[in-house]
Amino acid sequence: MHDDLSQRRAVVVTGGTRGIGAEIVQSFAAAGWKVYAAARTVPKEPATAVEFVAMDATEESGHRAAVERCMDGAGRLDAYVNCAGLSAWRPLRKIDSGFVERMLAVNLKSVIWGCKTAATVMQRGAAIVNVSSLAGKRGSANNTMYCAAKFGVNGVTQSLAKELGPLGIRVNAMCPVYVQTPGLLEALEQPDSPAGGRDVATYLGEFTALQAALGVLPTGSDVAALCRFLCSDSAAAITGQCINIDCGVLPQ
Repeated sequence: MHDDLSQRRAVVVTGGTRGIGAEIVQSFAAAGWKVYAAARTVPKEPATAVEFVAMDATEESGHRAAVERCMDGAGRLDAYVNCAGLSAWRPLRKIDSGFVERMLAVNLKSVIWGCKTAATVMQRGAAIVNVSSLAGKRGSANNTMYCAAKFGVNGVTQSLAKELGPLGIRVNAMCPVYVQTPGLLEALEQPDSPAGGRDVATYLGEFTALQAALGVLPTGSDVAALCRFLCSDSAAAITGQCINIDCGVLPQ
């Protein structure tokens, strides 16, 4: 069902061509929004209901290009979703400056640039959603840099909710547990991941049985539904929140 819009709302989704980002893009498009999917690689056969923008999320200029494309095409920016991200596990002894810089650039700096750029054109009632992680709520072994970045995303979200609130711009974060995207499954295959070299499907099954209150893990469409809600008028009183979407892995 389409959102009841007097004029088509517009959203930019970074990391919008793969995994959770692609699910979010599809959800907004199905609801009748004008959708701009920004990512490093533009699909060879792009969906007709979506405009794709080639951009590097780690560079402020990439976010400016995406916002400019949206403003040129739609004349407005109602929501900005920072979804570009990178999962990788490394024990402390293997962390080097290159790994630190890459993890922070993709997972944290990209969010700062996205929020900064979006806020320059947003009007009252607009919303920013940052895709964080349950790793932004609790630490785990071999996950120092990812946790540091996602804790940072949650801090940015809370700070900007206070800073942008007087302008009528809401800022929230979503904190999913494992969502079985190609990127996550690839990361879990690495020997330093929690799977520890075991079959990834077996590891995820054991994790789900032991940790998830509902006995399942969230899907990309579950995360996309929450994202759309947070950008809707129904969430007009919600800002500064970092919402777990984890099927009860970390009740709070």
